Amino acid sequence: MTMLQQLMPGAPATAQHTGLRRASKVLRPARTLPGAVVSLALTAGLGATAAEVVSALLGHPLGWVPVNELVELASETTWPEASTAALVTAGAGALMLLLAVVPGRCRLVPVQTSDPLIVIGITRTGLRRTLRAAAQQVPDVDKAQVGLRRRTIEVTVVTAAESSGSMLRQVGNAVGDRLAGVGTLGTGEVVVRLRRRGL
Repeated sequence: MTMLQQLMPGAPATAQHTGLRRASKVLRPARTLPGAVVSLALTAGLGATAAEVVSALLGHPLGWVPVNELVELASETTWPEASTAALVTAGAGALMLLLAVVPGRCRLVPVQTSDPLIVIGITRTGLRRTLRAAAQQVPDVDKAQVGLRRRTIEVTVVTAAESSGSMLRQVGNAVGDRLAGVGTLGTGEVVVRLRRRGL
C-alpha cells in the first residue's frame, strides 16, 4: 500500500485503480498532427487530380497535375522499380496508421474527483512545483528537488551538515500530505533522499 492510500481514508484500492485507468485513457492526447498532415496532403493531391481529370474531359486541362507525363512514366517504369515504390508507399501508409492508432503519452497526472464522470489532470511540472514547495516548508531544508518516476516520487532535500536524519520522515509526511490534498491518482510511493550541503 502506498503512502497516498494510507493517507486517504475511505478510498479503496480498486476504486482508485478504476479511476486511474479511466483518467489515463481520457487524458491521453490524440495524434492530431499526423492525422491533419495526412488528411491535408490527401485532400490536396486527390482534389487537384480530380480537378485535372474533369477539366481534361471537358477539353480545357488546367495543367496542375502533369497527367500525360505521369502516364508515360508509368508505361516506361519496369516492374522492380514499381514494386519498390509500392512497398515504400505501403510502408509509409502503415507507419502513419500505426501513429494514428497508438495513443500519445499522457502529459497530465490524473486527480481524484467525487464525480465519476469528471476527469481532471494536473501537469507534471505543476505537481513537481507543488511538492517541492511542500518539502521546502520543512524546517532546516535549504533546497528540494522532485522527480516524478513511473512508480515513485523522488524528493531530494539539501540541508546543512548538522541536520539529523529525522528530517526524511518530516519531508515524507509533508509531501504525502500535499499529495493527499491534491488527490493525485497512481503516483506511487514517496522516496526522500538527504543530501548535506557542502558534500
